[in-house]
Amino acid sequence: MMPSRTIVIVGAGIGGLTTALALVRHGFRVVLLEQTATVEEVGAGIQLTPNATRALIALGLGERLRQTAVVPSAIRIARARNGREIVRIPLGAAAELRYGAPYWIVHRADLQSALFAAANDNPDIEIVAGAKVADCAVHANGVSVAAMRGGGGFDAHGIALIGADGLWSTLRTRLGDARAPNPAQRIAWRALVPAAQVAPALREAIVHLWLGAGGHVVAYPVRAASMVNIVAIHADTWSESGWNAEGGRDVLLARFPASAWCAQALELLAAPRRWRKWALADRPPGAPWGRGPVTLVGDAAHPMLPFLAQGAAMAIEDAVVLADCMGRMPADPANAMRHYERSRRVRVARAQLSARANGRIYHLAGAAALMRDTALRAIGGKRLLHRYDWVYRFNGEAPGENGTPR
Repeated sequence: MMPSRTIVIVGAGIGGLTTALALVRHGFRVVLLEQTATVEEVGAGIQLTPNATRALIALGLGERLRQTAVVPSAIRIARARNGREIVRIPLGAAAELRYGAPYWIVHRADLQSALFAAANDNPDIEIVAGAKVADCAVHANGVSVAAMRGGGGFDAHGIALIGADGLWSTLRTRLGDARAPNPAQRIAWRALVPAAQVAPALREAIVHLWLGAGGHVVAYPVRAASMVNIVAIHADTWSESGWNAEGGRDVLLARFPASAWCAQALELLAAPRRWRKWALADRPPGAPWGRGPVTLVGDAAHPMLPFLAQGAAMAIEDAVVLADCMGRMPADPANAMRHYERSRRVRVARAQLSARANGRIYHLAGAAALMRDTALRAIGGKRLLHRYDWVYRFNGEAPGENGTPR
């Protein structure tokens, strides 16, 4: 007989693992299917804003993450051409006091490892690696999922199914939405470099952001400040197969000419030997992402551009809100999932649109860029931080049925 409180999750990335950990806290059992043979997250850094760290700490991950997380004192925004500071947004103790949770910068692999270790240690979570979903079906008793694993088959059954399988979600396609994500006509390059190889100012616990015409560069320390994460984004079309690929340093540097970028930023871009590049894409806000006892979380549901640093944070929020809804309506998964979707739709749409707007603002040129810089100085760092209160103060609960917070 099928366990009455088993939920199947497809995808063991940040969203899938966080959802699993949140669900078991509400008394559910989880079968987590991951198509790769080993559950790991490669890549570069990630900014965990207070709305994300609040949820992760509540799930018991605080001590694991504090071992390698860096607490930035500020976000320093500068002009690309001359490196002059435009404005500095205070973080550190000021942000933690305001929001009741810290602002951390971490390596994605460290976050993934912490989530995986916590899930692997939990007897109510079964992680099945190397399982590629082939089919799924909703029936009177719940949901059945058929997967291929090691040349054979693997079946999973539960009262509900959650897709956490990313931007190119297979489960989203099976729900009837076969449309491809919208290409943003921008490419993101990411790399890590030992901190000893960069200028001392770039080893400090600060998020550096240089704004240029048609592109920007972000850098900050990760892994207990032993490494520096670098992200360079510029306008371009994607011509590679797939959606990410190795990238040549000379190709990247050609996109950031010395006539338009300061020496500090260029020295930083020249430091890594290896780069990997990603084609950026998102989806229009508001598209439905569930049906019956099936729903999606994170990028599978509402992918967004990286200009608000909220892609992973919104997936983490999804996890705790969905688990909260399921915990309140365990006998009616379909209704719980619709309530989750309704409670998330406006917020994630706002985040998606805000990310798009930031992308346009970051890459302004000429007189428009000068007006942007003047406005940022006039607003000042503290008031710029306060503009993100709507993001950072989220408490992780779904609204009640009448739309008001519980």
